[in-house]
Amino acid sequence: MADEPTLVKCLIWDLDNTLWEGTLVEQDKVTLTDAVRKVIVGLDERGILQSVSSRNDFDNAWSRLEELGVAEYFVVPRIGWTPAKSVMVKEIADELSFALETIAFIDDMPAERADVSYHHPVVRCYEAERAAELLELPEFTPAVLTVDGRRRRQMYKAAARRETARSEFTGPDEHFLRTLGIVLRIVRATEEEITRVEELTLRTSQMNATGVHYSDETLRALLADETHEVLVATLDDKFGAYGAVGVLLIEKFEHAWNVKLLATSCRVVFSGAGTVLLRWLADAATNAGVHLVADFRRTDRNRMAEVAYRFAGFRSEDCACAAGIPPTSEPGIERLHLAPTRQEPPGTMTVHAPDLGSPEAADLVWGVAES
Repeated sequence: MADEPTLVKCLIWDLDNTLWEGTLVEQDKVTLTDAVRKVIVGLDERGILQSVSSRNDFDNAWSRLEELGVAEYFVVPRIGWTPAKSVMVKEIADELSFALETIAFIDDMPAERADVSYHHPVVRCYEAERAAELLELPEFTPAVLTVDGRRRRQMYKAAARRETARSEFTGPDEHFLRTLGIVLRIVRATEEEITRVEELTLRTSQMNATGVHYSDETLRALLADETHEVLVATLDDKFGAYGAVGVLLIEKFEHAWNVKLLATSCRVVFSGAGTVLLRWLADAATNAGVHLVADFRRTDRNRMAEVAYRFAGFRSEDCACAAGIPPTSEPGIERLHLAPTRQEPPGTMTVHAPDLGSPEAADLVWGVAES
């Protein structure tokens, strides 16, 4: 069976005779077909970002996109007269921090498509005539549609505003974080949130402690198992939502909690949310009087996850607490140990989290973010 194609994360549109009908410099009015409008909205709902690569006057072209009611759908546009389309495509991919194999490009001109294909062979190029069929193609069809996927564009724009504010801030990073009013929410996953958990395990590699993928079916079964905790973390600040940024899968034993999965998004490395998540877990274990035993498997991409565990105090050491934990069937897994350790609340964010000692207890608030 052939491998499924890599999903497109961003589609880059040419404008003249591609996104709209007509050439802007040659006529006063260009039009947008209902079919293309449907594709623009549909891709956005699927969490696929869209951008523009066009040889036009920026102000004139952007004004026309606003008049057509679609300007809001496009991020990091490249509209101007000088660069080749291949240069524009690379700039867009770099600004989004997307690999080129996740980029698609659509243009009515064979020469423009050839230029992009020559310089970036992994970028998928489409003729303008195929625009109406894009929603039917597998590379534009994610397996699941999550809450975060549907608002990916809004989250990207919030991230851009956040990064601009960060670049303009003159003090230490910690002081900047305190101005954001960051709130980290850790909740027990529900049926509705399982797709967000599975998506995180699939999309996160640098901060995935084992690289193990838990299927939707497996995760749903664990929700009903009182010995397991399936936790999802979300992050918000004054600029907007980051969406789901972390997942924890814990199996509880008498003397230890086995952290079977820890995955956090690379999008929140600067905020320190991954570190805070681990510190909160260590504090929760201390309150429950148990040790933590974390599964870890080195991959070629998850060095950051190992550093996070080591920095939090986890060590490769034997402890009697692990005697009741059955060996894992996953190859290459080592177990890291942390004895009960009281943690200081964070000074850069507020954490809302469940009391893991009781399913019925009200959420706890840990740490106070300064403004």
